[in-house]
Amino acid sequence: MHRLFVGIDLPHAVKDALVARMGGVLGARWQSEDQLHLTLRFVGTVDTHTANAVAEALATIRARAFDLSTARTGIFERKARIETLWVGVEPQEPVKALHNKVDRALQLVGIAPEMRSYLPHITLARFSGTAGPLDAFLREGFPPVSFTVDAITLFESRLTTEGADYSVVARWPLIA
Repeated sequence: MHRLFVGIDLPHAVKDALVARMGGVLGARWQSEDQLHLTLRFVGTVDTHTANAVAEALATIRARAFDLSTARTGIFERKARIETLWVGVEPQEPVKALHNKVDRALQLVGIAPEMRSYLPHITLARFSGTAGPLDAFLREGFPPVSFTVDAITLFESRLTTEGADYSVVARWPLIA
């Protein structure tokens, strides 16, 4: 079985800038540099046949490369408890368009459509208990870091006791 997601692998300069700013929030489990990415679509756990079909479907996507920049920071909550600290990207429109193309391609191989609204973001930290004060971190944010999105990547995620370990299954370039 394969636990898959489709995403944008970030350039090292972007990862370095994000990692340099991480810290100072009680209860945060910070993502490692290898875990930093922008998810386009979570696929879930699938068998080898479906994983191969997913890869074939993603290979048919045609989209132009585009520029992004990191933007504001934010949080996701569940039941009034902070679960995730993230940094967004701007502009969101080209990422959302790419997400929609990925979603349509996956539906063609039997993956159910994404039902949640899509907010492009890069997860910085997760919380399992109480989150420390975040006001200063959210207010300070990150200096914007610009980069070009020139490929989509199929990742496999393996859950370990230290967190998720991501490996690249395949990568497809976008049109320059």
